[in-house]
Amino acid sequence: MNGEGFIEAGGGQLAYARIPGDGPGVVFLGGFMSDMTGTKALALEAHCRAAGRAFLRFDYRGHGASDGRFEDGTIGGWAEDAVAAVDRLTAGPQILVGSSMGGWLMLLTARLRPERVAGLVGIAAAPDFTEDLMWEQFPEPVRRVLARDGVWHEPSEYGDRPYPITLRLIEEGRIHLVLRRPLPLTCPIRLIHGMCDRDVPWQVSQRLLEHVGTADATLTLVKDGDHRLSRPQDIARMLDAVDALAAHPAAIAASPSR
Repeated sequence: MNGEGFIEAGGGQLAYARIPGDGPGVVFLGGFMSDMTGTKALALEAHCRAAGRAFLRFDYRGHGASDGRFEDGTIGGWAEDAVAAVDRLTAGPQILVGSSMGGWLMLLTARLRPERVAGLVGIAAAPDFTEDLMWEQFPEPVRRVLARDGVWHEPSEYGDRPYPITLRLIEEGRIHLVLRRPLPLTCPIRLIHGMCDRDVPWQVSQRLLEHVGTADATLTLVKDGDHRLSRPQDIARMLDAVDALAAHPAAIAASPSR
C-alpha cells in the first residue's frame, strides 16, 4: 500500500500518493482547482510518515495529475472520486481532512461511508459554496453570461488563469447541499477557520457546526487567518487536530492495529 499511482474512477485515471502505517489513517481532500502537492497535503504526509500513520492524498478528476478537464467537473463527480479513493486505497477507519471545497466533499463522503470515518477536520470548509458563495453572490450580468454561454471565467488571486465556473457545476451542486437541513454525522469534527478569509466567510463553519448531528464538534477561529491557512502556525493547528482525533477513544477502539 505504498507509493504513487493511478486508479480507474469516473471514466478516467485518478492520481494518488500514499504511505502505509497504523490506523486510523488520514486522507487529505484538497480544494477547488487545487491539487495533492499543496502545502497542507505535504505537511500532513510528512507528519504521518514521522508518526508511522497511514496517509493518502489524491487528485480529483480534472485536477493535478488526474485525467479529465476541470470544466467538466461537478461536486457529485468529485465526491465520487473521494469515495472511490477511500474505498480502494485505504483500510479501516480514516480521519478525513478537507480544505475549502474538500471540506464539503469530506461531509458527503462521511455521509456515504459513516463506518469508515473516524473523524473530520475542516480547514476553511466550504460546504454549499456553489450556491451560497457563487450563484447567490453573482451579479445579474454574470448570471446572464452563465445562462447564455454555460460558463463564466472568474478572476483568481491564486493563479495566472481564471476559474471556469460552469452552469452545470452550480446546478448539479444543488443536489448535494448540506446546510439546508440537519446533517446526521456522529463522528467527532474539528473545524478551523480564519476570520480574515475573503473567499469563504468564517460564518460558514459556524453554520456547519450548528447543522452536524454530533455534539463532539468544535470550531477554532483564527483571528488573523486567511483562506489558505498555510502558515506554520496554521499547519500546526491542523496537525494538532489530526493527532487529537487519532487519539480519540472512538478512533482507537475502531482501529484494528491498536
